[in-house]
Amino acid sequence: MDYLLNNLARLGFSLFIFEKNLLLKIFYQPKLIEAGCDEAGRGCFAGPVFAAAVILPEGFFHPLLNDSKQVTEVNRNELRAYIEKNALDFSVAMVDNEEIDQINILKASFKAMHKALDQLKQKPGFLLIDGNRFTPYKKIPYQCIVQGDALYASIAAASILAKTYRDEYMRKLHEEFPQYKWSSNKGYGTAEHRKAIEEFGLCKYHRRSFDILPSQLNIFE
Repeated sequence: MDYLLNNLARLGFSLFIFEKNLLLKIFYQPKLIEAGCDEAGRGCFAGPVFAAAVILPEGFFHPLLNDSKQVTEVNRNELRAYIEKNALDFSVAMVDNEEIDQINILKASFKAMHKALDQLKQKPGFLLIDGNRFTPYKKIPYQCIVQGDALYASIAAASILAKTYRDEYMRKLHEEFPQYKWSSNKGYGTAEHRKAIEEFGLCKYHRRSFDILPSQLNIFE
């Protein structure tokens, strides 16, 4: 352990973060196969919402693992590869902006989680959900955990996958509409994104139900 700590310190890694990540719990309960679920992109102006479901093995650990919002892009990509290699099972799913507008973002987030769970090869017996509410899935018992991605490794892993897959998707959409700078802002309502919307209006990937502009200007219909 001392050797690991010394090397992490040499690389500039915060020992506080390392100690915090040691406290991430693997399981909420010990008896049933447990899947952690989280989403990414819920508050964006454009693009889909992504969700991931992850089943981790006992003893799973990575010193960088944390809520995806607290991890750098480089480290998120490293974690994604590690999670995909070492998880017992994982899946990622999305719901696009048109369906978000039809059913609302909350329902779309839950639907994306359900789709991710549908794709798991192993059937979980218990679900850990990041947040304070969830639509029940196939009568499987679940527990909602506020800020669960900072408390449970499986939720943190799901947040990493959902975030990295969504970011990758938004970089592809950027190639079609580079004026919105989605390669950097990923569809969130940053100053550069808002400025581009004021100049160019909305495109087919924006979420109309978010009432981004009073006039809801359209381009490239």
